[in-house]
Amino acid sequence: MGPVLDPVDSDSTVPQKVDVVVIGGGIAGVSTALFLARRGISVALCEKGVIGGEQSSRNWGWCRTIGRDLREVPLAMESLRLWAGMNALVEAETGFRPAGIAYLCDDAKELAGYESWLAKAEGQCRDYQHHARILPASGIDSLAPGAAKRYAGALHCASDGRAEPQKAAPAIANAARRFGANILTQCAVRGLDLAVGRIAGVITEKGRIACNAVVLAGGAWSRLFASTAGVTLPQLKVLSTVMRTNPVSGGPENALWAAGFGIRRRLDGGFTIANGSSSRADIVPDSFRFFAQFLPALKMEWKSLRIRVGKRFLDEWRQPGQLTPDRETVFERVRVLDPEPETWLNDRALATVQATFPALKGATIAQHWAGLIDVTPDAVPVISPAAQVPGFFIATGFSGHGFGIGPGAGRLMADLVSGEQPVVDPAPYRLSRFFDGSPIRFEAGL
Repeated sequence: MGPVLDPVDSDSTVPQKVDVVVIGGGIAGVSTALFLARRGISVALCEKGVIGGEQSSRNWGWCRTIGRDLREVPLAMESLRLWAGMNALVEAETGFRPAGIAYLCDDAKELAGYESWLAKAEGQCRDYQHHARILPASGIDSLAPGAAKRYAGALHCASDGRAEPQKAAPAIANAARRFGANILTQCAVRGLDLAVGRIAGVITEKGRIACNAVVLAGGAWSRLFASTAGVTLPQLKVLSTVMRTNPVSGGPENALWAAGFGIRRRLDGGFTIANGSSSRADIVPDSFRFFAQFLPALKMEWKSLRIRVGKRFLDEWRQPGQLTPDRETVFERVRVLDPEPETWLNDRALATVQATFPALKGATIAQHWAGLIDVTPDAVPVISPAAQVPGFFIATGFSGHGFGIGPGAGRLMADLVSGEQPVVDPAPYRLSRFFDGSPIRFEAGL
């Protein structure tokens, strides 16, 4: 069972016509709806299950600029700016606090890698200067008070922060609704309605909605939905397991990553903890379809990925290549992806945390959960129009970075849909980069 989410009011009737339909109620989808609605653009957000029910509520809750692929840094900075004012904007608690984030390193070689990343980030993005810094071993006590282990140094950004995944997407969705957006939960979109090859509307399980544009922000489901419109989207899924503890005193206020664990303080006084060095990739039919494109990432991430063949292969093999708008689809049969967590990974991460921070010896596990992360071949998201279908836009493939970058992604997508000046250069996020002969660069940060 996944995390418990804050409630979201759902509209009871489906509008006949809006300017834009957003498919998917994760952090990117609700942020897109919010920024469109604030501009007076009529929008309906259709979520097959509940708002934030999948990866947007199952992540670590980090809102970071450090350690990202350099192509993401400008968008991450815009997202952090938005996060800083998010509670006031949505008039609700998202949990955001600028508590700081640090990557702790075991030795001089690892520290040198952080130094190299920071130099490149500051060189490529002048606005990033003075945001992050390298700390020597003597400066880590303030980040990790009481740590039993000595670290060689750290990459630290004091303005990076944390938020509550179970609160943020619902709060943003409720705000979008107050600004005039239609929020429709338990309302799967079965397919696009095209006229002369361009968007004319969508067909939902509750009826048709006429519109001029559609934004697909479907997370792990995006590849399947895009394929029904004839759009090839290279995307696979990776399983990540997370846990939370009961409230406990002591421990770090900064969110920390180190070999064997990632940890951040929660509003309820507990901690969210995961093993950030190990994820599971299930072999599925798409693994073969996109093998060549994902090969560079596979080579670089081989040590941290556990490849498995299991039930998911057959589940996805049975999924139809074409969906019929007048019949129930897989989107209705699976309202929320709720994969089984690998609890042994959480147990190992908690043991490492408690060995590192003796003050947390009394921490106990309150809940385990898992989520499926939508990944692209270069681990950089797609935030882009789909040229094959005029009026069709895609925001997906956030590759485990999506919660923190979600508000900026929504702002950028709203700019693209409405034709306004993009808040950041959208070129690094274009879908066409996978097909125009550009080399696939896998530089997924740290």
